[in-house]
Amino acid sequence: MNHLNTAPSRRRFLAVAAGLGATAAAGTSGVAAAAPGPRRLRVATFNIHHGASPADVLDLERVARVIQDLRVDVVGLQEVDRFWKRSGFVDQPAWLGERLGMHHAFGANLDLDPEEPGRPRRQYGTAALSRGPIRSWTNTHLPLVPGHEQRGLLQATLDVRGSRVDFAVTHPAARRQQGARAAGRPDRRAPGVLPRTHRPGR
Repeated sequence: MNHLNTAPSRRRFLAVAAGLGATAAAGTSGVAAAAPGPRRLRVATFNIHHGASPADVLDLERVARVIQDLRVDVVGLQEVDRFWKRSGFVDQPAWLGERLGMHHAFGANLDLDPEEPGRPRRQYGTAALSRGPIRSWTNTHLPLVPGHEQRGLLQATLDVRGSRVDFAVTHPAARRQQGARAAGRPDRRAPGVLPRTHRPGR
């Protein structure tokens, strides 16, 4: 994974961080749309709770349908599993990317031994799905707060209809635990997006 090059001034920075988080159990997701113009974007953030439904039943197809219904260009996901027994040993970001026809990037905040012999290491963290190619990405672990899960900041450089866009996603709890600066809040003078909340089915 390559570190991001932040030098080019033509890039736009989109931050999908704490405060926009969605709760899968409640069936909500945060959505943001860029200002009107020829390069309008729709972005979202969605806490998928490792694919668990409101009834606490594994249902990754439901997650895919929610994302599909949002019709976003880019979505940041929290609480994503790779190769856990509780989620059927599925590589969730790869599965969702294939199901939705989107590119994916994953940042592991937990990297643990396999639960069964011969299985890949199990991981847990954040992910990004993009309709355009993902050129590079990196994941930075945030300072660990005692008594809380390890959080991270996933940053990706996207190719969106010919323009390079820097996108970041972290867990909603990161802002409460770390503060806005640690969660990577962008400079408010830079171009960005205005968030709004979307509740599927309402």
